[in-house]
Amino acid sequence: MNNVRRKRLFKIVDEISKLKDEFESIYDEEQDAFENIPENLEGSEKYEAAENAVDLLDEAFEMLGEIIEVINNACE
Repeated sequence: MNNVRRKRLFKIVDEISKLKDEFESIYDEEQDAFENIPENLEGSEKYEAAENAVDLLDEAFEMLGEIIEVINNACE
């Protein structure tokens, strides 16, 4: 890979990293909201939807990290 393409990819990694940080903030807020759902709502549709959202956001967050890692590996 030439230096021009490598630099472009590093710029993309930098942008993804910034978005990942912002995403993590939103994920943390959603996790906190989920953890603060009243006990009487556990097992309800609202609870299940919130739990599913947190699980999917966690999965997406991990994928962002994997994307960064793969791009960095390609640049080596």
